[in-house]
Amino acid sequence: MKSHVRVAVIGGGVVGCSVLYHLTRTGWTDVALIERAELTSGSTWHAAGGMHTLNSDPNVAKLQDYTIRLYKELEAATGQSCGIHLTGGIMLAGTPERMDFLRTARAKGKVLGMLTDIISPAEAHRLHPLMEPAHFLGALWDPLEGHVDPNGVTQAYAKAARQAGAEVYRHNPVLELRRSPDGWSVITKDGTIEAEHVVNCAGLWAREVGRMVGIELPILAMQHQYLITDTMPEVAQLSTELPHCIDFEGEAYMRQEGKGVVLGTYEQACVPWSVKETPKDFGHELLPPDLDRIAPSLEVAYRHFPPLAKAGVKRVINGPFTFAPDGNPLVGPVPGLTNFWVACGVMAGFSQGGGVGLTLAEWMSEGVPSSDVFAMDVARFGPFATRAYTRVKVPENYTRRFRITFPNEELPAARPHRTTPIFDRLRARGAVFGAAFGLEYPLWFAPEGVAPVETPTFRRSNAHDHVAAECRAVRERVGLLETANFGRYEVTGPDAGPWLDRLLANRLPAQGRMALTPLLSPKGRLIGDLTVARIGLERFLIFGSGLAETYHMRWFLARLPERGVTVRSLSSAMVGLAIAGPKARELLSRVTDEDVSNAALPFLAIRPIDVGTVPAVVGRISFTGELGYEIWVAPDYQVALYAALIGAGEDLGLAHFGGRALNSLRLEKSFGSWTREFTPDYDPFQAGLGRFVAAAKNDFIGRDAALAARDRGSERVIATLVLDDHGMDAWGDEPVLHDGKVVGWVTSGGYGHTVGASIALAYVPPALAKPEVVFHVELLGETIPARFQPEPLVDPKGARMRS
Repeated sequence: MKSHVRVAVIGGGVVGCSVLYHLTRTGWTDVALIERAELTSGSTWHAAGGMHTLNSDPNVAKLQDYTIRLYKELEAATGQSCGIHLTGGIMLAGTPERMDFLRTARAKGKVLGMLTDIISPAEAHRLHPLMEPAHFLGALWDPLEGHVDPNGVTQAYAKAARQAGAEVYRHNPVLELRRSPDGWSVITKDGTIEAEHVVNCAGLWAREVGRMVGIELPILAMQHQYLITDTMPEVAQLSTELPHCIDFEGEAYMRQEGKGVVLGTYEQACVPWSVKETPKDFGHELLPPDLDRIAPSLEVAYRHFPPLAKAGVKRVINGPFTFAPDGNPLVGPVPGLTNFWVACGVMAGFSQGGGVGLTLAEWMSEGVPSSDVFAMDVARFGPFATRAYTRVKVPENYTRRFRITFPNEELPAARPHRTTPIFDRLRARGAVFGAAFGLEYPLWFAPEGVAPVETPTFRRSNAHDHVAAECRAVRERVGLLETANFGRYEVTGPDAGPWLDRLLANRLPAQGRMALTPLLSPKGRLIGDLTVARIGLERFLIFGSGLAETYHMRWFLARLPERGVTVRSLSSAMVGLAIAGPKARELLSRVTDEDVSNAALPFLAIRPIDVGTVPAVVGRISFTGELGYEIWVAPDYQVALYAALIGAGEDLGLAHFGGRALNSLRLEKSFGSWTREFTPDYDPFQAGLGRFVAAAKNDFIGRDAALAARDRGSERVIATLVLDDHGMDAWGDEPVLHDGKVVGWVTSGGYGHTVGASIALAYVPPALAKPEVVFHVELLGETIPARFQPEPLVDPKGARMRS
């Protein structure tokens, strides 16, 4: 065993071997994999081996597409069979809502160049003769689905890595991890390896490896059962292999195995496994079968696929595999731990393993991944994702594996979890809450006599008219919004200014002022859309998306000098309320004796002000496009601040508004938002943020790459589209077509209530971003005409914000 390596990968399942292989492809060949037992021990060996491209996040779907296409390349490079069965796959829909889901999935696939298609029940039956077409309305056909041999794939990754110089050490448990001057000391049964980087790919034992370095990863293993039938005459007589099949109504998946089938389900009566600690001696073993638990799903499967009811059961597989609370993997550098990486919770290992390995290898070798992978970034979780939280959310996700999660749906488990001091007061006002980063925030407010419940749908919900009233209140009078779900940070110290100047793309503001600024990666791509405020000579406040709190703190801390600068998150130390609308200044003037005139407190000004009896920091800024103020206070004062604003605003027509209205208002202003228009997939110039890049600054991260991208020009730029009103709106990721061809994609959309129009923000070719060009956006199988809007639909010159 080597004494020193550049990277030590812990865990020899499909993910660990993929990471090892992809590291060698980047040129990092001084790498080793350490496995406690045999390769595939844990979850890999008993996996069903299914593979598919369907995922709610397009970039994750793209990585799944990459994974499946990689297998033939692996076979050719190693001579090791991966047992590839590229049968294609059908996803069956038995309800109109499920057909909408499949149409949405097909539309997303078009953006990625996938060759999926909607087919009839009769066509599905021709492909899969075991099904009874009377139970279904249609299906989605995907030619790039099937199954592989789990052992063969894992061995192929390992063999390809060895061929490039990597080492694999089996039967060698990791006992301890310690920080060392050069990285990490990996203490194993067979000795100690010094490694610059450590990657936790330990699967069922990933929690235990995390605990070695003082972290608790939000993953939990679930028992998962599938059965293998005896030979079935109906299968034996087929001339071609059955396609991979998902029956959403039956919550089951199926594929051919020899002359029988594999049938698995994600049952409602699910059971977590080893909630606190994974046994050290667990390995190539299974859990006792429990067919009674999955009997309801089997009964549906037997109705939908009648030949199954006559088939004998050859074997029942019941084995554990791990989930994160939202079902996506945990990948990336762990915040606060230099050169400690994770790739775990990859429950769809044979669909995602290759993409996960590719992403992590890029991240390690180049500093950032090549695309936006926030959907599987470990930093999407924070301290709120406790073991108890994970214990509640993972079973919820497991039971919904084949359920529809609608774009406006909020899942109930572990709620409320994080709340602000005025949570109960907002709930008493009829607030319908969403949750982001574990925090409850209002989506909209149900008027008196209306149930505070929103109907999940792909179309316009029962909230539509109530959100419209909130939007009118903001545009015509004044609205109040809780802003606690905004990210907020404090940067202090004698070197705070120079450090931030190097970090941020825009110039730093003068004292008492704010500035909008992109945060860029070394590749010139967006990793943040921030507002920076200078509160004092050595004190700055930074505001951004609350979803990205851990993500941004990781970036800040990784670049923090040893002395002279301190950075901290204010998520628990500062909460806020915003007021916006033409009467916002009148409201603010009623609760303070400070001069808040336009001359004294102009646009993008910020300063300490007593509001009511409360010490606050007030910033003149608003995401609504109206005259507005953000008011930030310590949590102790939020109740008093809220009461002061409510009391002073009643005769002004003050109305509460939530995230749904804010989305409508910002679309009318063509304002982009983080995770949608602004992601690491885009540079600031194509995202419409070029005016906030201070090109004359000589030295900030990503400067040269961003300016080079500007000079080259982009294939696509952000644009506002107005859709013909067909009673439904875009949500995001829908294809934009021109002359029948996909030329772009929607990033976000909704209804502009104060202009009466369906609006979408989209990336389209700059040559087509002209008023005379007719686009179409595909919504639920319909192609809706859309026209380019050269200016924001409301107040295009921004006079209201500055008035």
